[in-house]
Amino acid sequence: MSVLKINKSNFDEIKNSGKTVLLDFYADWCGPCRMVSPLVDEIAEENPQYIVGKINVDSEPELAQEFGVVSIPTLVVIKNGRIAEQAAGARPKQQILAMLEG
Repeated sequence: MSVLKINKSNFDEIKNSGKTVLLDFYADWCGPCRMVSPLVDEIAEENPQYIVGKINVDSEPELAQEFGVVSIPTLVVIKNGRIAEQAAGARPKQQILAMLEG
């Protein structure tokens, strides 16, 4: 499955899908975000059991505020409609996968 572009209009549907969700809060100008982005893309392609989405904090500031994002990249795992894990800063692929599996 490919990465979904998440915004206010589709967020509730994604959150309440019943699947584990990985959200990548990023900005185009953020260097560490550009390092994490290909890893998130790989995870989406290799793990169809998860919904993987990216949220641009510049175009979706309300969602960033709702999740308390103060530093990017921020990765959030949602299970059963609730935040299960949240981590700020670049992470290697294995750590991101561990967040999803944990």
